[in-house]
Amino acid sequence: MTQIRRSNERGHANHGWLESYHTFSFANYYDPEWMGYRSLRVINDDIVMPGKGFGTHPHQDMEIITYVLSGQLEHKDSMGNGRVIQPGDFQYMAAGTGIMHSEFNPSSDEAVHLLQIWIQPNKNGVTPRYAERQMADAAAGQWHLAASKSGRDDSMAIHQDADLSLARLDPSQEIEYQLAADRHAWLHLAEGKIELNGQSLEAGDAAYLSGPETLQLKANNSSQVLLFDLK
Repeated sequence: MTQIRRSNERGHANHGWLESYHTFSFANYYDPEWMGYRSLRVINDDIVMPGKGFGTHPHQDMEIITYVLSGQLEHKDSMGNGRVIQPGDFQYMAAGTGIMHSEFNPSSDEAVHLLQIWIQPNKNGVTPRYAERQMADAAAGQWHLAASKSGRDDSMAIHQDADLSLARLDPSQEIEYQLAADRHAWLHLAEGKIELNGQSLEAGDAAYLSGPETLQLKANNSSQVLLFDLK
C-alpha cells in the first residue's frame, strides 16, 4: 500500500537567510514518528538567500548527497574540493572518519534551492571521499541512477545498499518503476505535480511503500522526482 507524507506535514524553519523544510526529524524539529525511513535519515528542502550559506562545520559517519534544483551552491571541504554546484548536479560526500565543509550561495541576487540528503552508511570509519554526477541534460521520461552501492551505470558509489534515481517528466509523460519484493521505496517529488498509482502528489510531497509493487507515475506538469530504492 502506498502511503503519503504531505509537504505541509514536514517540519519547517525560517531563519531569514535560510528557509528549510524537514521531511524527517532534524535540528529543532523532532517527531518520533519521523526519524527516517530505512537507511534514509534526512531530506532537507532548503532555500538559501543570496550571499548566505552554511559556515564550515564537521560531519562524521554519514553519506551526504546534495541536489541543486535552481541557483548555485559553492562548496568547499577539508578534502581539498571546491567548486560551484549547478542546477541538475548531484554532489556526494562520505563523511566517514570526519570532514569539514561549507556551502555558500555565491549569487548576489538569486536564491539557491537544494535538497540535502543523508543516508546512514552500512559501516563507520571509512575514508572520506567526494563525487559528483551531472544530470542537467538527462533525458525526460527515464529513470537516471545517481547513486548506488556498486557505482553501476556511472552512478556515485555510496556505502549503503540504496539506489537513488532521478526522473524528469514533461506534462502528461508517464513512467513506471518495478520495486522488488525485498525492497522499500521512498519517492520525493522535488518539483511539479504528478499522479502516483492514482494518488495526487504536489511539490514537497512524498510517498513510501514496500515491494513487490509497480510504481506508475504520470506528470500533470513539468516535474522532478527522486526515488530511493532501499533495503
